[in-house]
Amino acid sequence: MKKTRLSDQIAEQLETMIATQGLKHGDRLPAERQLAEQLEVSRPSLREAIQKLISKGLLVSRAGGGTFVQQATQNHCADPLVALFRDNPEYRFDVLEIRHALEGNAAWYAALRATDEDKANIRAHFEQMIALHGSDDPMDEARADAAFHLSIVEASHNLVLLHVMRGLFELLQNSISHNLDKLYTIPRVFEPLKDQHRELMEAVVASDPERARKAAQEHLAFVEDSLKDIDADEARKVRSLRHLTLVGR
Repeated sequence: MKKTRLSDQIAEQLETMIATQGLKHGDRLPAERQLAEQLEVSRPSLREAIQKLISKGLLVSRAGGGTFVQQATQNHCADPLVALFRDNPEYRFDVLEIRHALEGNAAWYAALRATDEDKANIRAHFEQMIALHGSDDPMDEARADAAFHLSIVEASHNLVLLHVMRGLFELLQNSISHNLDKLYTIPRVFEPLKDQHRELMEAVVASDPERARKAAQEHLAFVEDSLKDIDADEARKVRSLRHLTLVGR
């Protein structure tokens, strides 16, 4: 069996760090000495690992300026989708369908694999999301919602799944936020959302995979139904306004 080179192992650690910390294009990595201490590796091995990621296009080194994250792979894939979603907001339901399939499994694996640190992180994100309710900008709460769900994906310890989910949330937040924020301004929607998020958190913390998967899927089904109700309400308002305009002529 071929032995994995130390530099390859460090490169994997760096990729995981970039993904879990949400580093994006243009973000700078810590200084070499600090990064070596953080990863508990030698600086020569770290340099070799960084060169590997530079050759893969994940990092770029600037003379005298440090090492920076290049454009993440999923962003290249997401760019044409962002334009598509702006022209056709209905495609957000396609994203929800994919989330339904992926997040149920993510919750399952998180319940199996979450460490004590992961569980504390999930709980902290849940409490932050609840604390932001009623914020002047409803998107603050929507972003906290995404961070909560991603903390569960992180606890699944599946790097590929984490990359995919980050891309999906980026699509939702950057392209169709006009409906996501409304979820948090409707009392009849917020209370069930809070209860669903709490149930999901508690299922993962309790290490109950079946309960966690069920909680994730029921939550996403509710979100989809709620967004459809918002669309229907807005359509009725538009029709009513057009009718009043015609009558007033």
